[in-house]
Amino acid sequence: MIFVVYMALGAFAGLLAGLFGIGGGIIVVPVLVLAFNLQGINPEIIFYMAIATSLANIIFTSLSAIRIHQKKASIQWSLVKPIAVGMLIGSFIGVNTALTIPAVYLQASFGAFAIFLSLRMMLSQSNDDTSKLPGYMGLSIAGVFIGWVSVLFGIGGGNLLVTWLSKRQLIMQKAVATASACGFAIAISGALSNVVLGWGNPMLPEYSLGYIYLPALLGIVATSFIAASYGSLLAHRLSAKLLRQLFAWMLLLMGLRMLTSVWF
Repeated sequence: MIFVVYMALGAFAGLLAGLFGIGGGIIVVPVLVLAFNLQGINPEIIFYMAIATSLANIIFTSLSAIRIHQKKASIQWSLVKPIAVGMLIGSFIGVNTALTIPAVYLQASFGAFAIFLSLRMMLSQSNDDTSKLPGYMGLSIAGVFIGWVSVLFGIGGGNLLVTWLSKRQLIMQKAVATASACGFAIAISGALSNVVLGWGNPMLPEYSLGYIYLPALLGIVATSFIAASYGSLLAHRLSAKLLRQLFAWMLLLMGLRMLTSVWF
């Protein structure tokens, strides 16, 4: 039964990954936390396992989304290289940071962070965006910060990167496509780091690869890869304004869900 839940989660997360370029982590992480609790996994490592499993899944959803966005020529590869390099560095720092923070604080921070991003997008108007993209060094520095925060919360980088790029005169579809490409790099780095850092932890359940829980990963990947392709196609059929509004509301709902799961 729980495997069916993982498959349904994968389909939903994959659709959002392709639609918003977010990797699906902001959906996957809170649902995995709930599922792992129901399975009776040690609460001390649940959130770390959810983050690691989410990052591993993002490897597959990003590949699917990249394939579709590349066909539409929406990925800005000149931006991908410097941002991705910075994100790789930031992701390594983020994994080590996450393991030093109590899970309950990490979970609360995740929710507050998502709400902050959503409100910022709702209150700003896309036609007021006047900031320009920085040079190579500035893009790399931004990538370090985005990579650090994203791996800290297991969200793949798209949430921050899409918001940041769309505020710098890049239309929403291109911001989503570019974030998908950058998310692939950060997912690989974050997932591998979680494998190494979690290796041999006695609290981990059977069928774990470091902090990655393989049954959950297999169930999610089984449907998310295909769903991400449909989400990417849908992103190119919606207007940039509507896509921006949907993205903001999605962030708000998931942020509230994470905060309420901490308090209740």
